[in-house]
Amino acid sequence: MISFKLTDEQEMVRDAMRDFAAEALRPIGRKCDEESKLSEATLAQIWELGLVSTQLPEDFGGAGEPRSPITQALVLEELAWGDATLALAAVAPAAFAFAIADHGTDEQKRQYLPLFCGASYHAASLAAIEPGPTFDVLRPNTVAEPHPRGFVLCGAKCLVPMADRASHFLVVAQSRDGLDAFIVPRDAKGLQISEPEKNLGLRALPTAGLALDRVEVAASDRLGGESGSDLRRLLAGSRTALAAAMVGVARAAVEYAVPYAKDRVAFGQAIAQKQGIAFKVADMHIETEASRWLVWKAACQLELGLDATRSAHFARSYAAEQCLAVTDAGIQVLGGHGFVREHPVEMWYRNARTLGVLEGTLAV
Repeated sequence: MISFKLTDEQEMVRDAMRDFAAEALRPIGRKCDEESKLSEATLAQIWELGLVSTQLPEDFGGAGEPRSPITQALVLEELAWGDATLALAAVAPAAFAFAIADHGTDEQKRQYLPLFCGASYHAASLAAIEPGPTFDVLRPNTVAEPHPRGFVLCGAKCLVPMADRASHFLVVAQSRDGLDAFIVPRDAKGLQISEPEKNLGLRALPTAGLALDRVEVAASDRLGGESGSDLRRLLAGSRTALAAAMVGVARAAVEYAVPYAKDRVAFGQAIAQKQGIAFKVADMHIETEASRWLVWKAACQLELGLDATRSAHFARSYAAEQCLAVTDAGIQVLGGHGFVREHPVEMWYRNARTLGVLEGTLAV
């Protein structure tokens, strides 16, 4: 029997994150967008929730709680429902820390995991996205060439979150053994970090490009050491998380459009009673729910240790398409009000547009 019912613990986590998002993220989201600046106080407040440290091994300073991709998807949806920019900023270090915890050598775990178990926010980022219309995350143009002391990295990355303060980057590159990832410190020779990028949406999230001009890394900086790592699983987890965030943004638009349509009166009748609006809102709800089921399927496969490459791709690509469509429909439901900053729907539309291109091409 197939069941989509959450466990009692998952429902408790989801409700707690929903309350936190409503009280701490939603009220500050517009201000952060207007100023193109994160709220450091809110970032610290999110860090206190222990979304990263509680799921890291006790031996390295964490709480050792079991990590569930399904629960992570629930958390990300709720945080992104509050504000996608703050949500991505809050979980950006998790992409680095969880990769080390799952695929790193004992030496790598001892060296890096304690950084994420302190009381203060610590930034590190996954650098996977590359500039160019034909970019495929599973076939990067960044290359890692063997070197007597390790590897030499050459290539370029873009849209790297929290690059303005990240201490380390986990750079995805193509090596002779296939897809690999390498730990690159911020001050590595040959690494250039661009000025903050100016994006249509997620304006408060500091992203930048990386230029790697023969950056030398030691063999011990290869994720997983000599045996390497399962980068397809790592990237499937990243895609699933991104899709969950887009579900949160789409749901925010639906939940805002429905009461507006009921309250807005035109020609003596609430616009929600007009077929053109009622059908549009119904489609918004349907596509948001469909996106969530795809996210949960990919997260479930990750939790069971199955190959989630295909499911994560479907979840990410479908959520990217429908999040944009749903937020666009939200603007149409609000009419002229959809374009003004008194309402958050135009911000959600811009965030949806930017979230949808965070992985470039939709090819598997």
